Amino acid sequence: MPTSSIETMDSRLDIIIPVYNEGENIVAVLRGLAREVKIPARVLICYDSETDDTLPAVRAHVDAYSGLPVDFVRNLGRGAHAAVMAGFAASTAPLVVVYPADDDFNTALLDRMAALAGQGCDIVCASRFMPGGTMQGCPWLKAALVRTAAFSLHRFALLPTHAATSGFRLFSRRVIERIAVESDQGFCYSIELLVKAHRLGWGIGEVPALWFERKHGTSRFKVLKWLPAYMRWYIYAFTTTFFRRPPSTVTLKTEV
Repeated sequence: MPTSSIETMDSRLDIIIPVYNEGENIVAVLRGLAREVKIPARVLICYDSETDDTLPAVRAHVDAYSGLPVDFVRNLGRGAHAAVMAGFAASTAPLVVVYPADDDFNTALLDRMAALAGQGCDIVCASRFMPGGTMQGCPWLKAALVRTAAFSLHRFALLPTHAATSGFRLFSRRVIERIAVESDQGFCYSIELLVKAHRLGWGIGEVPALWFERKHGTSRFKVLKWLPAYMRWYIYAFTTTFFRRPPSTVTLKTEV
């Protein structure tokens, strides 16, 4: 049964799912994860409010994801950023993946991502822009921005991934514990951790992924609102490549 507190378990992968009224999507996602993920894993449902319709949907369909531990994590703040940060704080596994709450078609990728992490990658990106990946149904403005950013960061800033802007991403425990997150908006933390890990010279890998515009619910991705925050880390990636900034300039978490 899902619980309201984090339970100790022998999990190698914590799957963070930030949610906001994903009641129509979440059961199919959990069913897919339970069916496809073979590595010992746990799901952390990170939510803003007890009124979120995701929670009763998860509780009412326990049989759909039998065998997959699911815990609820209440956000300290509100919004996508707070949800993911709450998930990071609650996670304990060696590997952590942030997974979309409306994605029931990429669940089989998680074992492949974990395998790349086992080969030395501290970050593994799910890429819709590499061979074998696809993006369909995306609104034109969002599509133009993410394609342009992803292409330029890969081709000109030399990031070793075609998916610099994707929020669907696996992180090692080293990334979670050692690299400080300065961003405070949306999914900007994701590109921030990527470019900082790149500056440190840590391993980055990718797997091809599918992306389809959601059928139910409303996306929390705010393109224009978050654009200035994204630009900071976009520029950071280019300064790493062209000015060879030393690893010591990366903001690391202070040891307590």
